[in-house]
Amino acid sequence: MSRSNKHIMVLTGEPSGDVHGASLVRAMQQQDAALTFSGIGGPCMAEAGVDLFFSIENLSAMGLTEVLVQIRSIKKAFDSFTAHLMATRPGLLILIDYPGFNLRAARFAKNRTKTRVFYYITPKIWAWNRSRIRQIKRFVDHAGLIFPFEEKLYKKAKIPATYVGNPLMDQYPHAVTPRLKKRAAPSDPWIIGLLPGSRKAEIHHLLDLMVTAAQMIRKYQPHTRFLVSAAGSIPLESIEKKMAPHKEPGLFEIISGSPGDIFAQADMLIAASGTVTLEAALCQIPTVIIYKMSPVTFMIARILVKVNYAGLANIIAGRQVMPELLQADASPANICATALDMLNHLAEYRQKLTSVRLLLGSAGAAGRAAQIALDQLHTAESGNQANRCLTNKTEPY
Repeated sequence: MSRSNKHIMVLTGEPSGDVHGASLVRAMQQQDAALTFSGIGGPCMAEAGVDLFFSIENLSAMGLTEVLVQIRSIKKAFDSFTAHLMATRPGLLILIDYPGFNLRAARFAKNRTKTRVFYYITPKIWAWNRSRIRQIKRFVDHAGLIFPFEEKLYKKAKIPATYVGNPLMDQYPHAVTPRLKKRAAPSDPWIIGLLPGSRKAEIHHLLDLMVTAAQMIRKYQPHTRFLVSAAGSIPLESIEKKMAPHKEPGLFEIISGSPGDIFAQADMLIAASGTVTLEAALCQIPTVIIYKMSPVTFMIARILVKVNYAGLANIIAGRQVMPELLQADASPANICATALDMLNHLAEYRQKLTSVRLLLGSAGAAGRAAQIALDQLHTAESGNQANRCLTNKTEPY
């Protein structure tokens, strides 16, 4: 079957990739309305016009145990990908995050169909599993990077790559206007956001810690209120059940959905390590990062992970702009003490966070990534035309 140069296949396996994939597709459509898209994604990509041949609903897995449970769905998704790739022969394959699956897809596409591959939001080789860079070099034609410090690694490996900016800059184009002010009266409340994560294991390990720390903070700051985040990936009932024993009037309020609602109200946050802490940094909201996992998992992580910090804001800044309390250090007493110190120095912590936004650059990551993808598509089209000319050329007698 001949290659379809106006058709693009997009693969992702997680909700965040679905959001970024939809933004990329829309940016490409703005430049060329004749493009068609198919792939693996979720509701955001479907709404953007991608014809999904497999949904990510059963694919979002993190950690060995979750992957093993979902291995049947992952295999089904990969089989669906290979069948559609062979049937449609797209002009370009775009991969978004989800490295275990997508690197295997890149290898199949290159070996079986010679399809050009653009990887947007590449594997975190700077943190762990640097051996993946060899696979990227073999099977990826161009990488769209979202962290500025990644460029050095790709340049050293001689892999074509471009820092396109971070897509969160489009989601948070401006810092949140601070609530920080001269308090009119001692009874004016501090508001602290509690963000325990978006996975069941994180809620299990961290929410009780945060609640206990909050109760301790309340003893020192009697007028403090706490907003508890209930991420969309977690059933609201499970958060409500864990919070049910804590009925102190005016102490806790559960806020479901986007963390932006909490960002708009909070003076500071206590948050699980993850992308949300980078979102907080871009909004210049002082944050205490905490994390706790099983001792075995933490021991393995210490061996494999090659970065000095857990928080993305700290990694980007190259210094600790958000305090980190990990494992045994993430005790209620330590969280309380760190939060009280932060409340007394909010302006200083906000100032530290300005460097993160400056280092990430300007908004427009999806637009820049779209231009690279279109360039790759045109390169593939030129190559196909050259091959057709060679095939059709007749040799003189």
